Amino acid sequence: MAVKDRDRFSTATRIRLLGEQTAARVYRSQTKRQARRSRLTGRAALLALVVCSLVVALAYPIRQYVSQRAEIADMQREREEAAERVEQLRDLKARWQDDAYAEQRIRQRLHYVKPGETGFIVVDPDAAKKSRTDRSQADRPWYANIWDGVDKADAAGR
Repeated sequence: MAVKDRDRFSTATRIRLLGEQTAARVYRSQTKRQARRSRLTGRAALLALVVCSLVVALAYPIRQYVSQRAEIADMQREREEAAERVEQLRDLKARWQDDAYAEQRIRQRLHYVKPGETGFIVVDPDAAKKSRTDRSQADRPWYANIWDGVDKADAAGR
């Protein structure tokens, strides 16, 4: 036993014991850190799961809210446009109730003249020719369309 006691107090034995104790402490601290990390990872996973489920649960109502707000804005814009149109129509009605305005519009549209006045219309010959050639089939009288059909049929037979 004396040899064992002497080994116990030798420098090499003490250094070896210190190394073992230090290694044990380091191993224990690493396992504690790893245990903490694994718990934190689990918490983070749970938190991520909760956040994802909240996002999924709230996505549809938020989309509905945004679309309804856009619809409300559109309806408010339409209401403002309708109010402007009503105001324009009220102005027009008030103008037509004025006899001077009504007389002016009637004279302009229907070419009316007062007794003693001479009425005349100036027609630009170039504009008249242009308007006759530019008219589409819907704007022309029905008999002009029929006559064009006859002319086309006659030209095709030659």
